[in-house]
This record gives sequence, structure tokens and C-alpha cells, in this order.
Amino acid sequence: MAGLPVMVKAALPAVPGVNLLPGIRKSGGDLPDLTLSRYDVEVDVEHAAAYAALCGFPRKDVLPLPYPHLLAFGLHMQIMTDASFPFPAIGTVHLENSITQHRAIAVTEQLQVTAHAEHLRPHAKGRAFDMVTKVHSRGELVWEETSTFLRRGRGDETAPGGTSLPAAAPTGTEWRLAGDLGRRYASVSGDHNPIHLYALTAKALGFPRQIAHGMWSMARCVGALENRLPQHVRVDVAFKKPILLPGTVAFGSRPTEEGYAFGLSSPRSGAPHLAGATTAL
Repeated sequence: MAGLPVMVKAALPAVPGVNLLPGIRKSGGDLPDLTLSRYDVEVDVEHAAAYAALCGFPRKDVLPLPYPHLLAFGLHMQIMTDASFPFPAIGTVHLENSITQHRAIAVTEQLQVTAHAEHLRPHAKGRAFDMVTKVHSRGELVWEETSTFLRRGRGDETAPGGTSLPAAAPTGTEWRLAGDLGRRYASVSGDHNPIHLYALTAKALGFPRQIAHGMWSMARCVGALENRLPQHVRVDVAFKKPILLPGTVAFGSRPTEEGYAFGLSSPRSGAPHLAGATTAL
């Protein structure tokens, strides 16, 4: 198992029959006390530029606000594919994401990236947990993230709901998304979850065709607001209905007392895809 590519390891627990084998079977129990770290992480400047271009950020000498998520993604997958982790990675739903940028990070900095899972709790549709990431530069906490995931199953209707975020109606901006967007983002992010790649692989996991990555949709919204955000800021998003590819989404934003509310929705039905808010710190 140790030599298998991480996405293969992620997929095996979701395969009927294979998921019963020792070392692959998931327990459904508690989260492991497992913290993983990367040290002296150097940013590939051209990789950061490719991410910026795909997500609508200008090229600068500092990292796009959501970019450190990519530096942690490998750690997230190692944790979720570890034998001690109770749930399969494939089929786990990304519900919410919160990023706090304590200051802008220069592309030349060496970073320490640490991740762990915590706060397993009941949810109306199963159980939820958080993947917590912290990024330090020379001992200084510069960036942190909490990604909330859902593992569907027997739910608890009395469980607390998710984060309540302000609404932002569309303001006339629409983005047309190509069918290969998921593959292009996967090539940059390393997230090759089959639900994002092709209609065939997405249908095998219950979707009518491939869907956009939630973290791309978050990043694209933040990129649209980038020149209006302070250096010290928190960005919270809730992922609603999947964005089918190819497709078109309507973007909206409005000022609030603390920053901006923003969102993505269907231009035809108005159904929400994403709701978000920024808070100046």
C-alpha cells in the first residue's frame, strides 16, 4: 500500500469488495491523533503564476491568498489515506472552507506547513470533521485554514447547522467555464479526484458530468475581489450545489461592515453554488 499513488489509495476504499480487504477497510471510528508537516518548503514561482492565471489573480511577488492550500494538499491526502483514518477520501464532501491570511507571503519565503484532522461531530447528513492547516515562516504564523468535510451516513437532525454567511446577488458578471477546467485545475493543484476530470469518471461516482473543484470556485471569487482586500483578512465560504462542467456561473459581491459578501449562482435558476464573505482583521 505504501507505494501506491495517493489518488489510487484514496479510491480503493470506495471500490466494492476491495474495500473489505485488510489495510483498505475503513473503520468509521474516531479521527487519528496524526499531525503531518513539511519543512523548508520553497514555492515554485512559475507554478504559483500558473495558479494565479487559472484563478484570476494578477502575477505578483506575493502568493495568491488561497495558494498555500496547494502546499498542504498532499498532507491532507496522506492523512485521509492513512490506515488509521476512519473514512474513505473519495466520496467525502467539502462543505466549507475558512482561510485566515495574517500577512501576505512573499514567493521567496521558505515555509513550514502542518496539517491535522480534528472535531469529528454529528451532522444532519452524517458526520463532519475539520482539516486544519497552519503555515509558518521562520516561526511566524502567516496563514491558516480550516476545511470542513462531510462523510454521508446516518445523520442527526438535531446537529448544529453550518456557518451562516451573508447573501450577495449576481451583479451582471458571468463566467463561462470550459469542460476541461477540472483537468486544468487538477494539473496545478494535484487534486485529481475523478469527479472533476471527465463525464465518465464523474458518472461513476453519481454526478451527471464532471464538476468544478470547490477550491477553484473559492479562488476565482477571491481573485475577482483581490484588489479590494486588505493584507490581513479572513475568507469564509460555504459550498452549495456543484458546478457542472462545461457551464456558466453568475458572480455577485457587495460591501459589508466587515468586508465583502460574495457568491456564485446559476444564471438560469438562481440556485446557489457558493456563498462567501471576507472579514478585515
